Amino acid sequence: MSCEIDSTTVADRDEQYCSILNRELVCALGCTEPIAVAYAAAIARETLGSEPEHLELECSGNIIKNVKSVTVPNSGGMHGLEAAATLGAVGGNPENALEVLESVDDAARARTAELLADPAFADVSLAENVPNLYIRVKAQADDHTADIIISDHHTNVVWRALDDQKLSGSWDAPECAAAVADTARTQGSSLSLEGIIDFAEHGEITGARAALMRQMELNDAISREGLEHAWGAEVGRTLLASRPDDVADRARARAAAGSDARMSGCAMPVVIVCGSGNQGITTCLPVLEYAEKLGVTGDRLLRALALSDLVAIHVKSYIGELSAFCGAVCAACGAGAAITWMSGGTREQIGATVVNTLGNVGGIVCDGAKSSCAAKISASVDAAILGHSMAMAGKSFHAGEGIVQETIEETIASMGYVGRVGMKPTDVEILNIMIGKTQVDC
Repeated sequence: MSCEIDSTTVADRDEQYCSILNRELVCALGCTEPIAVAYAAAIARETLGSEPEHLELECSGNIIKNVKSVTVPNSGGMHGLEAAATLGAVGGNPENALEVLESVDDAARARTAELLADPAFADVSLAENVPNLYIRVKAQADDHTADIIISDHHTNVVWRALDDQKLSGSWDAPECAAAVADTARTQGSSLSLEGIIDFAEHGEITGARAALMRQMELNDAISREGLEHAWGAEVGRTLLASRPDDVADRARARAAAGSDARMSGCAMPVVIVCGSGNQGITTCLPVLEYAEKLGVTGDRLLRALALSDLVAIHVKSYIGELSAFCGAVCAACGAGAAITWMSGGTREQIGATVVNTLGNVGGIVCDGAKSSCAAKISASVDAAILGHSMAMAGKSFHAGEGIVQETIEETIASMGYVGRVGMKPTDVEILNIMIGKTQVDC
């Protein structure tokens, strides 16, 4: 692959890519779906001007799926939509966005438990014909009602009203759902593997340097926490105990350990990618581990991480924010591409790494945020490392084999179509099983 573009275009591209990284690489405390629910509830409380007497939650299936089994951070071990919303309404600070629960104290936790003891305090319902990421919180007190809608992105407040009087935003469910779908189909056009590699090798990354350094610092810290203490299913600790001297196993363990801690309510912030802390961890930790082995430091390490993040964003952009397609696969594609780049691989080998990864684990399903996410991260990173090894040996999957197409970009788009369209019915059935609507005969 090669590309010749003038200096003006290069400068514009570098600015755009840095802007994408700064938009994506933001801090979050805990799993982003319960945090987004807490954020909406905190805004509702602020709009209402008092503690709610009743909460009504309407959420898309993907939000329900991703909040059901994960521990709400800073909650003292609480789970579920009701806990996330109530804690956000009682003790959340909406100014902190995805770190809304950072300042929650014992009094807020006690008050949350007291309110949740009344099963009538919070009602939850499934919202249909809405975007995959959709949260609506109605908070009521003293005959007043605050109405908040978040859609498409975790902090994207599209509607804020008090007593049916609009304060900000505009909302029409069918039109907004269609707009989100159109965005998912076209979003990938702003990135290409060719442009990402050019940016990593020669681009001006100063504009994103602080965000990349923060990603390394925070995500490394939560990974070490996951290895040092018994969080979740201890996937990372189990991996590291079996083969501590193997770089591939260390890369899998470091990534999995961060998820072990995060999914179990660890109150340490992470830097997210594609709206996901697990994906932000997966793009980062394998790169750090291989960089240490390869002696990659300083500016080259930052460029490798930028490459990893941007490849993940590119692959995920065709799928959309939430789906039945496990986003760890997209993040692992980025990590594998960066490992190949740090190892001196050619552009063709970097592309082959991505194709090999997608051709292997492109069908991992997302059945919600929970402790097994760490294992899925491990499996995805393992596939990326295999894809890297194959590519460095001149081996790859070929066009016509499954969904692999003639070019890397066509392959990414095809896998995105599977995740966005093909797996949509799968998403519905996964949710039906999780909420008990479907009983599977044995």
